[in-house]
Amino acid sequence: MNIEDFDFDLPEELIAQTPLRERSASRLMVLNKDTEEIAHKQFSDIKQYLKAGDCLVLNDTRVLPARLYGVKEDTGGKVEILLLKQLEGDSWEVLAKPAKRIKEGSALTFGEGKLRATCTGTLEHGGRILQFDYEGIFYEVLEELGEMPLPPYIKEQLPEKERYQTVYAKEKGSAAAPTAGLHFTTELLEEIKEMGVTIAFITLHVGLGTFRPVSVDNIDEHKMHSEFYVMSRETAETLTRVRENGGRIISVGTTSTRTLETITRDNNGQFVESSGWTDIFIYPGFEFKAIDGLITNFHLPKSTLIMLVSAFADRDFILKAYHEAVKEKYRFFSFGDAMLIM
Repeated sequence: MNIEDFDFDLPEELIAQTPLRERSASRLMVLNKDTEEIAHKQFSDIKQYLKAGDCLVLNDTRVLPARLYGVKEDTGGKVEILLLKQLEGDSWEVLAKPAKRIKEGSALTFGEGKLRATCTGTLEHGGRILQFDYEGIFYEVLEELGEMPLPPYIKEQLPEKERYQTVYAKEKGSAAAPTAGLHFTTELLEEIKEMGVTIAFITLHVGLGTFRPVSVDNIDEHKMHSEFYVMSRETAETLTRVRENGGRIISVGTTSTRTLETITRDNNGQFVESSGWTDIFIYPGFEFKAIDGLITNFHLPKSTLIMLVSAFADRDFILKAYHEAVKEKYRFFSFGDAMLIM
């Protein structure tokens, strides 16, 4: 398939720059895959489409305040670092700007010396390996000095770091939020559980590949960046039981979907305790083995995310829904509105 098959006109003003004050006050477009009907709701109406015996699968990853601003110790020149992946101990793979100033052996300092780093290796595309030095606990220092790594198309400052976290965020390690989950409040999740719907958690640490555009015309040639995932034995047993009892498994977000489909793909369609790295690329033609429903945000044209959604429902139907979303002025992407596909 060609990248142009996933294009549509998206006015820039529809890319949400700030989150709504109330998480569950966002709009919800509901798509019926079988009848191709489209309904317009509020996110809090999600309960109307769930029933006892169903299971919501949430990604409990927690976003690191991974953007750091500092200086080179020898010149005082300003540098910007984005943490990507912890390698071993206090060694991290990072993106650096301006990369050409940071060579192997370069010493950097952040927060007037609260955090220091030495470059121990160089990678392509501005990548560097940094060895950090600090007193205390690294994540506490990072919480004090770091900023949230918001996507490049969001120009506004985020007043509260927690607004770019889900209310159930727990496992530290993401470079971006699993944004479909941002619509849930603790109260809404409790109401859903009281209906007899099971809540299950997986972890996938979202990488910056989420934001990187597809650079090939033929999407068969696109390679996804790998991301680390974990499914506990408890979650695997829960999902197996839900399926055996005829319940539906509804994935909250493309990250949860990619994790579930990776595990079932690699284990003959079964849910099993598992962890590892996935670079699964889901686009039309993919055979889903894990999920019966999907809650997701509205994605950008030509992105791997809209390709995944177009694999779960008919591509023409998805593009029709997106055109309607533009017409009805839905808010797009990380801080935008939501879609439920069943």
